[in-house]
Amino acid sequence: MSTPRTTALVLIFALAGASATIAATTPEPPPLGILIAPEGQVPPQPAPAAEPQEPTGRPLGVLLGPASAAPVTAPAPALPVEPFAAPAPIVSSPGPNLHVPAPGNTNQRPLGVLLEAEPAYQPPQTPYRASSPSTAAPTASTGPRIAQPTAPGATLDRPLGTLISPAGDEPRLATPTPTPAPGSPTAPATSVTSPADIMPVAPDAAPAPEVNDGAPVRLAADEMSFDREKNVVTASGNVQITHGQRTLSADKVIYNQNDDVATAIGHVVLDESTGERLFGDRMEVSGDLKDAIVHNIGLILKDHSRVVGVGARHSSGRVTELRKGVYSPCEPCAKNPDRPPLWQIKAVKVIHDKEKQIVEYRDAWIEMFGYPVAYLPYFRHPDPTVKRRSGFLMPKFANSSDFGTVLETPYFWAISDYEDATIRPILMSDSAPVLAAQYRKRLLKGEIDKNGTDTTKDHESDTEKGELGMRGYLDAKGRFDINRTWRWGFDVQRATDDTFMRRYGFGGPPSLDSQLFVEGFRRNNYISAKTLVFQGLQATDDVDASPIVLPLVDYNYVGERDRVGGRFNFDLNFLALTRAKGTDTRRLALHPRWERGFRDAFGSVYTFQTGLNADLYHVNSLARDAEKPDYDGVSYRMFPYAGLEWRLPFVKNQGAARQILEPVVSAAIAPNGGNSDKIPNEDSTDFEFDETNLLALNRFSGIDRVEGGPRVNYGLKWGYYGKDGGSTTAFVGQTYRPRDDTTFGAGSGLEDNFSDLVASVAVSPGSYLTALYRTRFATDNFSPNRNEASFAVGVPALRLSGNYVFLASQEDSEFSSREELNMSAKSYINRFWRTGLSGVRDMESNEMRSVAFNATFENECMVFDTRVTRTFYEDRDLRPTDAITFHLILKTLGEVTTAANITSN
Repeated sequence: MSTPRTTALVLIFALAGASATIAATTPEPPPLGILIAPEGQVPPQPAPAAEPQEPTGRPLGVLLGPASAAPVTAPAPALPVEPFAAPAPIVSSPGPNLHVPAPGNTNQRPLGVLLEAEPAYQPPQTPYRASSPSTAAPTASTGPRIAQPTAPGATLDRPLGTLISPAGDEPRLATPTPTPAPGSPTAPATSVTSPADIMPVAPDAAPAPEVNDGAPVRLAADEMSFDREKNVVTASGNVQITHGQRTLSADKVIYNQNDDVATAIGHVVLDESTGERLFGDRMEVSGDLKDAIVHNIGLILKDHSRVVGVGARHSSGRVTELRKGVYSPCEPCAKNPDRPPLWQIKAVKVIHDKEKQIVEYRDAWIEMFGYPVAYLPYFRHPDPTVKRRSGFLMPKFANSSDFGTVLETPYFWAISDYEDATIRPILMSDSAPVLAAQYRKRLLKGEIDKNGTDTTKDHESDTEKGELGMRGYLDAKGRFDINRTWRWGFDVQRATDDTFMRRYGFGGPPSLDSQLFVEGFRRNNYISAKTLVFQGLQATDDVDASPIVLPLVDYNYVGERDRVGGRFNFDLNFLALTRAKGTDTRRLALHPRWERGFRDAFGSVYTFQTGLNADLYHVNSLARDAEKPDYDGVSYRMFPYAGLEWRLPFVKNQGAARQILEPVVSAAIAPNGGNSDKIPNEDSTDFEFDETNLLALNRFSGIDRVEGGPRVNYGLKWGYYGKDGGSTTAFVGQTYRPRDDTTFGAGSGLEDNFSDLVASVAVSPGSYLTALYRTRFATDNFSPNRNEASFAVGVPALRLSGNYVFLASQEDSEFSSREELNMSAKSYINRFWRTGLSGVRDMESNEMRSVAFNATFENECMVFDTRVTRTFYEDRDLRPTDAITFHLILKTLGEVTTAANITSN
């Protein structure tokens, strides 16, 4: 016998056993008591009362009990019956909103007559307090709200009592309390929240006892029926079952309470708390939704990867085992969904373990475009919830005219949550193998990064014939915080020889610099102490002439504004530099200065600055002119200076655009000379005069050289700024010196009284065009001594960029003349394809240096990158090389960014 119910209900299956509770989210109905009692369990009976009193037991009695227990009906006291609003339908998902009264439905029996008629009865009322009254929904009734009654076995989780209880689980009884009259100060509110938010208020205001019956399983549907003889609940139409964070949706669900198994049929979807979704045509699931058997399963992981199979078993809410499964993160083709994805893995068995965060495959094939390309008897990879996991990464293939066939097979080792390493064996057919490694460690107050490479020497190209050994390099960095003010760190960069890094594609810096330092920051103060060691990689570098700096101390102080509006600054430097061959230097430099800015009534902006360079040197073996011997001893310099800068900006608004014309003039005065031949030059060997240092009081980048004598600098700046962010700026300037200064060598642009003209033009009308031109040319014949031009133009579909550099030779400079052109073109062909072409040409020697072409395909599930390079230069064991590299990345299978590419010469 079954009784259909057409209104939407919530069926709560308690996890502690197979007990369940039916509860409507509409106004609370009268108590229903125990409808079906288990074998051997007789509900307690209330003691007879001489006078009518509020019952404490089962207002409807036992409708159907076990064979050994005869139904007992409680007396019906004559109490006034207040109107009761019929429960409103609940629709948990789109579907028909049905509300048809069941046979025998009354205000006292909202579920109708299940077995036999009962006398009309109005239950006692118990006041309840809502935890959030402001959010409660109003009652459907126009009369006073009837408070939730206290039924036998009613708890906070089962406000209607125990409808179906397992054997041995006796429902708990709650003691009813009188109900204040409507309208009284303690009368129950007319709106409440859900039953889970309601707490009963005891007469002495003591908190209600906590009841922990486990997390419930809730069921909502358009229609539901219950077969009490078989203990089977059938729900159909937009069925939704929720247990904690898990939700099961289906067209129809049949729940067998005896077996605690629910069978879901039609459009079955199981949403896990971790973000996975499990689909199937038919699913047999346990009452707590942790165990299931699925037919025609489909599984969507957290990163939207897809797994499908003929059938599957879902165990303990943790392991999903599929038969004849297919895994792929690729989206189906919108035009042809039946087309195979770009790549997929097919296996006889696929196992997903959420606890171990692993996806395993047995007897698997990797397919590309529907064609099998590799067989794997066993394969595994982390699931999408894993950020770091030890394992092999995607290999990289290349072919080089210098190294032959190249295979790189990196392995990622997750040592701990804060420590990992990437080991990259690189095998080459025409050269010795290379082992590269990267190590990273993150500490609470610091970090460590290390990169290293090692290989054996190739006697044909790397060393003299018959000589064998090792080649490699080390690049390590560490930063550690001592406290909020101080930190220390180190940098170690060393190589076994000059050309190793460029030959194997690990970069080509001019030198490798190592240091150990400590530094502190506090308000406007900064101090650092370090030691430095250098390794030059150029052919002309002499190891014995490379200096060792121990120590180098810098202190910088920026003061607050004083009473007259100025600011005091102070710089201190101490240097001790030692060489195996050459000059040894010890230096102490004290540089105080004071500056102040102000304006006048015409809008002019002035900046005044004055200071003193007090430098003390002790040197050994300082080389001087040929007719002078090397100098050993102490020397010093006291060099005061002062300067004044003037600017007057003129602004003109033209609609939404603005023009600014700004003349600028600065004058400086200092003693002539100041650069004795007893003072070494360690940090100012490279000098470059351009528009960026035209107005500087000292154009040298270091401390060892100063710019003396009086001089006047002048220039003109113009700018046009549009409303959409576009701009065009131009600057031209020059320096005048009353007397010559031999400090500046020929070709510097400052060797004459009137310096070279320096100028720059920058054009950026929008994001599709940027251009910059910088120049320095002589005033007598306007011949350029420096030209630099760069541009970038185009849209993402085709964007061109280039850089041209011309530098004339300069006396006393460590760099020779240079003329070079670097061009590149990039194109985003569509959302998946992008290409690039680049080249470097030495204009001075009229030779190409390198050419490279790359093409990349990338979508949601894979990246395929190919790169073709050609290098033309020669340097010791470096020879012209042709190389092609292929790199395939299957997303979700694991990939990291490594430090370098073996074929990127």
